[in-house]
Amino acid sequence: MRKSFTRGTALTLALLGVTALAGLPVTPAHAADASLDETTAVQQSFTPVPDFSGLVKHVAPAVVSVDVHLKLDQASDNQDDNGGSQNQNGLPPGFPQIPGFPPGFPFAFGTPQQPQAVEAKGSGFIIDQNGTIVTNNHVVKGARTVTVTLSDGNTYPAKILGTDAKTDLAVLKINAGHPLPYVELGPSASVVPGEWVVAMGNPFGLEGTVTAGIVSALSRDIGDGPYDKFIQIDAPINEGNSGGPLFDQKGEVIGVNTAILSPSGGSVGIGFAIPSDMIKRVVTQLISNGKVVRGYLGVAAQQISPQMAQALGLPTDNPAKDGALVAAISPGSPAEKAGLKPGDVITSVNGQTVTSPGDLASDIANVDPNHKADIVYLRNGKQDTVSVSVTTMPANPDAGFQQNGGGNSSTGQQGALGLTLAPLTPDARNQLNLPDSASGTVITAVKPNSLADQAGLQPGDLLVGVGATNVSTPDEAVAAIAAARKSGSGALALRIIRQGQALFIGIGLSNSSDNSGN
Repeated sequence: MRKSFTRGTALTLALLGVTALAGLPVTPAHAADASLDETTAVQQSFTPVPDFSGLVKHVAPAVVSVDVHLKLDQASDNQDDNGGSQNQNGLPPGFPQIPGFPPGFPFAFGTPQQPQAVEAKGSGFIIDQNGTIVTNNHVVKGARTVTVTLSDGNTYPAKILGTDAKTDLAVLKINAGHPLPYVELGPSASVVPGEWVVAMGNPFGLEGTVTAGIVSALSRDIGDGPYDKFIQIDAPINEGNSGGPLFDQKGEVIGVNTAILSPSGGSVGIGFAIPSDMIKRVVTQLISNGKVVRGYLGVAAQQISPQMAQALGLPTDNPAKDGALVAAISPGSPAEKAGLKPGDVITSVNGQTVTSPGDLASDIANVDPNHKADIVYLRNGKQDTVSVSVTTMPANPDAGFQQNGGGNSSTGQQGALGLTLAPLTPDARNQLNLPDSASGTVITAVKPNSLADQAGLQPGDLLVGVGATNVSTPDEAVAAIAAARKSGSGALALRIIRQGQALFIGIGLSNSSDNSGN
């Protein structure tokens, strides 16, 4: 495909001369000037910009281009160039169907439209002399055939050994008939912001492209998957760099370039790479089993807001980094069997500090199924430890969080929080797409500008608990809210189900005028 390039605009820099004003004394600068000495000292303290040519020459033979041939699905085949759908005659939208004539007449002359082959390009790197290659899952997703081009120009068909959508990683294999150059995965745990890194790959089909920059930040969660802990870099990466390696100054791979944040579609200096420590575990399993097996605890967790910390009696200095708040427990899960409850805050797994739900998800996933995980948690402000027998993550780990047990009543209530509650009737259950086992009380209305509205509660939310207390009827909810308000904590912690997701919602009570209602 022909590519268009945008030329940069040349900027003319004007050098402005300095003019001495008449009548003003002009003092010449001397070498002994203290300010000049300080400037020289600072200049001499800087390390020269590194030369990466030696590193690039050493690792480049192991960096490959990945070409993927896809087949458009039927929905894509029936779209015009502007993304609009075609009618059954193969004509653009707005054209009438012509009965008695072949599809597409008079444009297609009766020739059925055939699925079009689509080619996509990405990058990858060889990790052993036998031709095992790491790339992104999204590079090879839906592939009909995959070919790999080495830096010497030789091309080989590739077999997909395994993929993992949750971490966006894939492993390929080629047979070159001879040992191949390869690179090694280094330790990403030792990476620090500010260090130099080199990215290599195939941006826009330009093979063997090298860019350099620094590590901008660590453990970035961009909402791409459940185990996001990206290395953020400012080395320019673009479309086609996906799957390519990110090297440290030793020439070891510390990440796989995966995503960019770009309002323009091109690099703006914000890129993200999967850390190599995660790659090692995933790739090892993909090579051995073709899939990844992860540990499963059975909790839905969320970050702790200041209102939530106040409601649960937790430290309020930096609640968003003080652990993972358990919002729901899946029935029959290892967490339930171990006695964990909604409202618990998990702070450590097997000695590893948990500062966020992402930490918890990664730490549990890394526990081998049928092994123990020692979990430290807070409940009612007190620390405790429990040993949990972790099981294998099921295919749909979120399925159990809509279940809560209990019955319904027929009363609705509205109070100072600005909520209107109603029983969970069969009709409401169907409308909210909830399983038969789900229970709670439905929020049918939220008063504008009320405490509930300010906290983000919405009509259609299913209220299932107040703090650690389960509720299944409007009356139970009113009683639990009233009891929580009388505790004097200054905040409420409500547990809800929203579109299948379990959440804690914190409501500050500082603006409330009374202790009644819900």
